Amino acid sequence: KFLGPNFTESYCWPPVARGCDVVAISYQGDDPFLYIPPVLTFLQSRSCYKALPNRNGPLALILCPGWKKAQLVFELLKTYETCSRQLHPMLIILGQNKEEARSVKIQGCDVIVTTPYSLLRLFEHHHLLFCRLCHLVLDEIEVLFSDATEQIFTILDCYKKAVITVEWEYSPHQIIAVGTCWNKHIAHLIKEFMNDPYIVITAMEEASIYGNVQQVVWPCMNSERTQNLLKILDFAHNNLQKVLVFTNSVDEAENIHKALKSNSVFSLKMHKESEFNFKYILEQWTKKCSSGSHVVLVLTDDCMQSLGITDATCVVHFSFPSPRIFGQRLHSMSDNFCNVIKDSSVDQEHTKARSVILLTENSVCHAPGILRYLQHAEAEIPPELHDFAAKMLEAEEDKKFSRPLCAYLKTFGICKTVCPDRHQINLQIDVPQNIPDKVTRTPGCVMILPLYIVNATNYFGRIVDKQKDQYTVLAEEINEYFKKPSNKTSVKNVEKLAFYGLCEKTLFHRVQVVEISTKEEESLFFKVKIKYIDEGRTSQVQSYQLLHLPARFQCLPPQAVEFVVCRVKPIDNEIEWNPKVTRYIHDKIKGKLHQAKIVHTLGNTAWVDPMVRVTTLPDLKMSVNEYNVRSEILSTGLGTDNPEHITQLQKL
Repeated sequence: KFLGPNFTESYCWPPVARGCDVVAISYQGDDPFLYIPPVLTFLQSRSCYKALPNRNGPLALILCPGWKKAQLVFELLKTYETCSRQLHPMLIILGQNKEEARSVKIQGCDVIVTTPYSLLRLFEHHHLLFCRLCHLVLDEIEVLFSDATEQIFTILDCYKKAVITVEWEYSPHQIIAVGTCWNKHIAHLIKEFMNDPYIVITAMEEASIYGNVQQVVWPCMNSERTQNLLKILDFAHNNLQKVLVFTNSVDEAENIHKALKSNSVFSLKMHKESEFNFKYILEQWTKKCSSGSHVVLVLTDDCMQSLGITDATCVVHFSFPSPRIFGQRLHSMSDNFCNVIKDSSVDQEHTKARSVILLTENSVCHAPGILRYLQHAEAEIPPELHDFAAKMLEAEEDKKFSRPLCAYLKTFGICKTVCPDRHQINLQIDVPQNIPDKVTRTPGCVMILPLYIVNATNYFGRIVDKQKDQYTVLAEEINEYFKKPSNKTSVKNVEKLAFYGLCEKTLFHRVQVVEISTKEEESLFFKVKIKYIDEGRTSQVQSYQLLHLPARFQCLPPQAVEFVVCRVKPIDNEIEWNPKVTRYIHDKIKGKLHQAKIVHTLGNTAWVDPMVRVTTLPDLKMSVNEYNVRSEILSTGLGTDNPEHITQLQKL
């Protein structure tokens, strides 16, 4: 069902399949399909690898920024390997336990998918790992360089040393780097480790960073933009020759054109209502420049593609651009982008291409995106832009005020993602729920029963009263009630947010309907999404499975509480727990009583530190701590200390 390569793939696949070094920066730069088909194609040619030493070791190594991406790449390789010779790919994700790395067997494996940290742990015990390596793929290169700079250059050094031996003279050696953003380290990668690479950049704003375009932010009042434009166009003080002034309205274009003419600046104008045709404009644009004089073209964004100008020396953003339009405007200067790989001595002050953004009080809307880009481009940023961006981000956060509190913030104390959830306290939502008053008044040791394990540190369950647990009594009554067949009355009219009974195997639960599919409301039987209000998990069931729940069983509030184990996070800058450690903790703690100290509560969430499994020895009339959950996570080698966790929450 594959229709063919997309625009970027069309440029990347041929050089990759020929064994050339390739750097590809694209909006789709996080898609492994940029390199998987051509790499698999090259790996079919067994004759290319005849000169390699007859030892164990992969022919191709794919480095991904985290376990989740590595898992995706590995699954794609397994899928497409069915069309090729057997490559026996391996997914290797290692924790900090040295014994685990020592026990890995790479015999007969041609492709390894891993992360930089895992690879270096493996390399400590497998020193011949690079002895047959021909293809090194760096997936999401900007993330790799951001999160693991030192590790990536260590790996590149090892690869470089391996391929300079005599036996490599007749064997392929290839580095492929793909990503969504240009990064300053990529230039060093190309110069030091690549051999005449193909550089494919289809994201124009990234091409402008590669091309060393000088980015200038010019703060001014919105009402004074025209006067400031005249200052920018003061040709006596700069070397601007071919200037494009971009605006997003016809009226603005007309006003700018008149102002330039009245100040004796030769200018052309182009917009959808303009009487000049494209041919005339292009003739004037070319003619004026060939005679050595200056030319200014004022135009609206919708004329860019039709004119197809690529030789401008300066672009002035009279109206503040959206990130998408910004890249298209910069493309108008692409003929003047520097080749920084061939001429690294050119700094921004002496480049031919310049981009000037007029920053006004009306620019708030796109400020965060432009700020991120300029930081990434290492441009000089005025304080006004920081202020605008901060105001915009604050406004964005205010819009999320009714959203749930961010899960990353709760679990780790910090959120590193572009996140739709709330990152500030809402006192109306965050008042304690389902947590007994005596616990919130005097936080201390409680008995907790984890029933639904979300991940290694995040669970739903109940707080169990040591003396007389109300829910235990209620559960017995509910199960006794539903034992009589006459009490199992199916619900005819299912209502959203209403409470019902549900039989699961031999036990009966209290559930709440969270969602009813609109398409299926009129059907006799339909699926509904329910929440087990005393356990915290959700599920989908058929409507006929819901049973009428008498009011006396609804009096006790929902018992499910979210528990977060404090001061531990995944290793290697990961933002999600590896399924290995989640499975281990799930098997260890689910359905077992634990003693925990509640150190903080917000809404329906209780942070616990420590959380300990206590075993009673009746013969000796004493109790012993069987294990500490945080210590168990650390012992897997996949977790590390997170001392700032509670401090970050308290700052909120």
